[in-house]
Amino acid sequence: MIRKDGRKTDELRPVSMQTDFLRFAEGSCLITCGNTMVLCAASVEEGAPPHVAPGCGWVTAEYSMLPRANRHRSKRDISKLKLSGRSAEIQRLIGRSLRASIDLSLLGERTITVDCDVLQGDGGTRTASVTGGFVAMALACKKLVENGILPKTPIRSFVAGISAGIIDDVPMLDLPYEEDSRAMVDLNCVMNDACEIIELQGTGERRAFTAEEQRCLTDLCEKGLRELFEVQKKALGGAL
Repeated sequence: MIRKDGRKTDELRPVSMQTDFLRFAEGSCLITCGNTMVLCAASVEEGAPPHVAPGCGWVTAEYSMLPRANRHRSKRDISKLKLSGRSAEIQRLIGRSLRASIDLSLLGERTITVDCDVLQGDGGTRTASVTGGFVAMALACKKLVENGILPKTPIRSFVAGISAGIIDDVPMLDLPYEEDSRAMVDLNCVMNDACEIIELQGTGERRAFTAEEQRCLTDLCEKGLRELFEVQKKALGGAL
């Protein structure tokens, strides 16, 4: 099957990560995946939420799309009370994924908030947010070490996300909107750099799918994620 952009079924869209994009954030990354662009900024604050164990820190995320990030203008998420269900679900996913990569006891009683703002959406915004958000968080942790606040980085592993799906019964990696909107099956996968699964979200959009098809999609995601880990490492200047 020939894809509209000419990619092979197991090929990622062109990916770039521009670090330190923002002047004031402790860590920031502008990630571009094809025509999808997400600005990720990590902010460090002293203190942790009440539910966190004494001596430990916390990582949380917020996600939003600019009004013209998509083909039609969307309303702004003005407050938590008006946050759309989709945005709330995605930012919980991002937060869970990032926390899986960090030792919260080494972070100390601090909170890292990773803001992910979609500048342009063309499919895969949640997984791009995880991938770019990790880079922003890792840069913030690096700054804490450089400033003598932490003795070593609390980052335990890299983490990234990617999507895959089945279109016209053909499994494909990294779906843009044109493909995602007509996918029979849609799957989002987050892994660490040992290729252990952190989050797997699979949905039968137009039909059910088998365990074998799920394994096929997960294998596609693993291939793509291995490539994304290399892009992350290059953006961060090597291994953590």
